[in-house]
Amino acid sequence: MNTLATTAPSARVHPSIHPDERAAREELAACYRVFAMLGWVEMIYNHITVRLPDSVTGGEKQFLINPFGLHYSEVTAGNLVKIDLHGKVLDGSTHPVNPAGFTVHAAIHDGLPGAHCVMHTHTTAGVAVACLQGGLQQTNFYTAQLHGMVAYHDFEGITIHADEGPRLLRSIGDRNAVILRNHGLLAWGQTLPQTFAILWTLQRACEIQMATFSMGAAIPVSEEIAQRCTRDALQFSPEHGAGQDVFDALVRQVDRIDPSYRY
Repeated sequence: MNTLATTAPSARVHPSIHPDERAAREELAACYRVFAMLGWVEMIYNHITVRLPDSVTGGEKQFLINPFGLHYSEVTAGNLVKIDLHGKVLDGSTHPVNPAGFTVHAAIHDGLPGAHCVMHTHTTAGVAVACLQGGLQQTNFYTAQLHGMVAYHDFEGITIHADEGPRLLRSIGDRNAVILRNHGLLAWGQTLPQTFAILWTLQRACEIQMATFSMGAAIPVSEEIAQRCTRDALQFSPEHGAGQDVFDALVRQVDRIDPSYRY
């Protein structure tokens, strides 16, 4: 049993909460635990955010984010914090929110209509590739599935200034996998599982590249083959579940370790 998760400050999900919000809270809390299980954590930093559906908000842009100060293994459905685009707390939570951490997420949620979920990591492999001249290179099975999907945004310092938002959006365009140069990885998608599938593939591509380059020169993958791989890869497609099966399998692992994220 993960004692951090069971002893962390928490808040019960109110019984009268809209069922769609309850479902979103449980899915997002589960995702935080999945990240913790995979080691995609940076102390108490970084964020995974989701936009609540219109059935909950009446069309207002409202989001769920982790309470600042808790490790990912301590996040629960009940202690997730509901905020608006400015990071203002909407659900009476006593947990703090890191407004600076939401700057990038807010810009993407607000500027990209399909960005239901945004994930950001500082994994060793992700930051290493983000710092590499040339960035992610087309040399492995995973990069070949991301052909034409990866955007880059130049480093502008700690992301606390809202005026970076428009430049970030121009850098991203319509590409769901983002390398923040000198900083880390980011993914966004129409659903949380789809976003996870994109980020997992990007992370895996970075891990393999880091391992390969430590041994010597890599064998390049041709444009033709990479285009074909991306076309043939179905894990991001809504018609083929968009990562739901993979995400569900990981949540089942989390449930066997510690299901307290649901409360």
